[in-house]
Amino acid sequence: MSQKMDSVSQSKRLLNYPDPLRGPDVPYVVERKSNPPIRGWIICAAALILEYVRFVREIIWRNAGFGDLRKIRPYIEDYEPWFEPQIVPYPDFETTDEVKDELEDDEIQETEATKRDDLRHKYPQAKYYSVEDYRKLYLSGALTPLDVAQALLPLIRRDVENPTEYSSAWFDSKVDKVLAAARASTQRYKEGRSLGPLDGVPTGVKDEYDIDGYETNLGSKNIYTGTIHEEDSITTWCVRKLQESGAIILGKLSMHEFGLDTTGNNPVHGTPRNPHNPNYYTGGSSSGTGYAVSAGLIPIGLGSDGGGSIRIPSSLCGVFGLKPTHGRLSFKPGQNHCLTCACLGPIAADIKSLATVFQVICKPHPSSPFPPLKRLSLTAPPNGGSHPKVLGIPSAWFARATPAIQTLCNTMIRRLCSDHGYTAVEIDMPFLPEGQIAHAITVLTDAATLLPETSNLTYGNRILIALGTVTPASDYMLAMKLRRVLMQHLSWLWQQYPGMLIVTPTTSCEGLPIKSKSELKWGVNDGDRTLQSMEYVWLANFCGLPSISVPAGFVNPELGLVDDMDVQGRGEVPVGLMAMGEWCAEEQLLQFGAVCEEAGADRRRRPPIWVDVVKKAKEEVAQRG
Repeated sequence: MSQKMDSVSQSKRLLNYPDPLRGPDVPYVVERKSNPPIRGWIICAAALILEYVRFVREIIWRNAGFGDLRKIRPYIEDYEPWFEPQIVPYPDFETTDEVKDELEDDEIQETEATKRDDLRHKYPQAKYYSVEDYRKLYLSGALTPLDVAQALLPLIRRDVENPTEYSSAWFDSKVDKVLAAARASTQRYKEGRSLGPLDGVPTGVKDEYDIDGYETNLGSKNIYTGTIHEEDSITTWCVRKLQESGAIILGKLSMHEFGLDTTGNNPVHGTPRNPHNPNYYTGGSSSGTGYAVSAGLIPIGLGSDGGGSIRIPSSLCGVFGLKPTHGRLSFKPGQNHCLTCACLGPIAADIKSLATVFQVICKPHPSSPFPPLKRLSLTAPPNGGSHPKVLGIPSAWFARATPAIQTLCNTMIRRLCSDHGYTAVEIDMPFLPEGQIAHAITVLTDAATLLPETSNLTYGNRILIALGTVTPASDYMLAMKLRRVLMQHLSWLWQQYPGMLIVTPTTSCEGLPIKSKSELKWGVNDGDRTLQSMEYVWLANFCGLPSISVPAGFVNPELGLVDDMDVQGRGEVPVGLMAMGEWCAEEQLLQFGAVCEEAGADRRRRPPIWVDVVKKAKEEVAQRG
């Protein structure tokens, strides 16, 4: 009775909440054919063939499994389609009169800061500079925002005679804008009128965001700078919130062209390598943001996520990434060109910095149906508050990861259960392989509709868009029907286990290797590897759920697990643990992330190319006298 009442209560707190209905009881079976990877100059010929020979496109489309939804038609044909998975809280659910006055205060509530500081001293190899660290330096006068900006600009600029390796993550940086913002922030601190915790903190934004004075290329040769203005500005709402908070936006960060794949490979602007292992990609599509945070250049950055594009690079670069509830963060005044799956969100070096930037950028646009979010707390109520601390483990799906990743993630889950009060329960989800196909159909159809002219695009994306043109409307509708099946089943699961977090690895594969230099020049299309990297992340996008990726340790793709974390440079790559929460449960996910940050502190370390920005800035200040 209590579980049923909880479901009724939840439906009253969230608008458009799915009916709790268990999906069909079907076995978990993966019957996926393999597709050969295409890289180097051969990808040019492959793209042209697919674009001009329809029957070849149709063969590849079927071989990739895009027609598999027809096999489950009898199970899903009577469901209504669900086109945009936006679930919105009623105002009294997330904001009360008592907390409205606190909304201007972006400080995150935390009661265990001492424990976190102790862990940073115990595991110095895991210490990154946080938002809080920069603020303390500025308040004490040990450094100024201008000192930090002047130390960082030579590292990230491409328009200099000898660009550094760090510049590969940055498409553009407007020096005059950066220095003007840094001087203004420095003056505010000098006069004792700081704007809050992000004032003066260096950051960057993915090239998907519009900013006044910058071009938007979406990682391509073309210009897609926004033309819709609000208050005489094209700047994306989230970026405006950062600017209003005093953050120093250093520039535009690298991305996979149009966000259509997960490696971060970009033959147009250059490809940043994984900071932990240069023989691997950062993951994408928010590749520059993942790189810049992991390398220590910035403690926070903005990415976007239509199919894991925040969580995959966060996982593969060993940092934290949050995909919010669908629609939580506004694209205004621009438009969301993947409206049914994509959202904006942050990547950060530590969980408190992640929560701090999310608190700032989630302030709703005037057109948003979302109410203001109450001030976040990283400390969960005793015993989980009104709900027990439950982790849902879909074991058959979990087992799709490599043995090394399974071992790392399972041992982390055991720590959470034995030391931090969580309980693990077995759960099942119907049609997960078909759901991943439905998500791919949706994203590629969106891309093919948006980009009918492909001659100036990278060859890898031309192949994907060509496949997107083949999908019949009837198959697209089956995908939308399956979305409702999955969302209703998720609602039913949360009726059974209120407050549960669904936990899996972030990716099922051990990184994304760079196989040859030619693929950096021409591009790569490796459908099997893409599906492996997206094995788990797609569900949150397709169903609109919030999700977080946290560092879980390292694996060596050749040798297995790296034990004891005592030696660097053995070819290891980071691994992430991912949690998906109920709609609008970002605070719960951030609290989970805080626990994982503590539980996994011994498994983290900075990459070999990590930059000690504070030390560099102090040395340059000393040299200037």
